[in-house]
Amino acid sequence: MTLAPHPHLRPFSLREQARNAIRTSIVMGEIAPGQVESVIKVAAELGVSITPVREAVMDLANLGIVEVIRNKGFRVPVLTDQDLDEIFKLRTMLEVPAMREVARNFGDEDPGPFRLLAQEIISAAEQGDVRGFLESDRKFHRILLETIGNRRLVTMVDQLRDQARMQGLQKMADHGDLVGSAEEHVHLLAAIAAGDEDLAAELMQAHLAHSRGIWADRPEPTV
Repeated sequence: MTLAPHPHLRPFSLREQARNAIRTSIVMGEIAPGQVESVIKVAAELGVSITPVREAVMDLANLGIVEVIRNKGFRVPVLTDQDLDEIFKLRTMLEVPAMREVARNFGDEDPGPFRLLAQEIISAAEQGDVRGFLESDRKFHRILLETIGNRRLVTMVDQLRDQARMQGLQKMADHGDLVGSAEEHVHLLAAIAAGDEDLAAELMQAHLAHSRGIWADRPEPTV
């Protein structure tokens, strides 16, 4: 495994930064499932000491995202299509009705920060920056869910996102197809800002179908 090129981590909050870097590499499929990875090697690639990486791996293990292999390192569990189906169905059950509630109560929210994040997602897609795309996508959906005021919902969705795989995104970026997916965020935000609950739910359903299908380099689900 070789992590995608990115700047070495900053001194601040190395544990959190290492956790985010490893998590994103897992979601993108850069860390091969089933293969034992060395904490020492990952630390060297991130340009930090072993301690924050070891702590980050333990955090991810507690979330069920990796398995710690004693005295060897860690590995990412292999996901079957059944696993991906379960993740997609759970996210659909949580996030589609959640977008209805967001649209219903969005009236007093300032849409500006959401528009900026949506534009960041599009800019990352235009540049073929899959890592930036995923990070901005996560922030966009997280702050939308946070408007509901249910912390457990936000945590559950974050964990489900971490358990999925998005290796199809790099292929889309290479073929120039990622911008279309990025623009879905603009349409979703417009529906929410207009208070259109039905459209917001419909767009979220389609967006999630992409995360289970083309984003994960799998056939698009029919539900």
